[in-house]
Amino acid sequence: MENKQDRKFNKRFRKDKPKSEFDSQLLDLARVTRVTGGGKQLRFRAVIVVGNKKGKVGIGVSKGKDVQMAVEKATRLAKKHIILVPVSGETIPHEVMAKSGPAIVLLKPQGKGLGLVAGGVVRVICRLAGIKDISSKLISRSRNKLNIARATMKALQSLKKR
Repeated sequence: MENKQDRKFNKRFRKDKPKSEFDSQLLDLARVTRVTGGGKQLRFRAVIVVGNKKGKVGIGVSKGKDVQMAVEKATRLAKKHIILVPVSGETIPHEVMAKSGPAIVLLKPQGKGLGLVAGGVVRVICRLAGIKDISSKLISRSRNKLNIARATMKALQSLKKR
């Protein structure tokens, strides 16, 4: 006969969570501290991108006392802030530029089969949005992943279907 603790353990792991329609990827994980009179408070900031590779993509940023808490909160926020990206074929309909903080991102449509010509953060966001042929350029000198991600999302949001 199994004891009470075994039943709790089995009940907890018996239920399989349904597979989410969205893929997610961790963009940035930073250790942040806040200095108060009582000392330093250590937290973790996670930046997560979720997308279904069919035109829906979202970004979430959250802090937590440990890494797992920060990632879960950021994923929940990313699913809340999903935008619909107009994809014509496998590229974007027209050239677009956006700025967030000091980061400036330029996105250009590419010919069929030329692939994702984008670096780091922009590549991840475009891949999760389902864009296969795109060219991008970071015009600013900012290397802050969060600002680049926000600028990319702003650029994708300002696209108009042709």
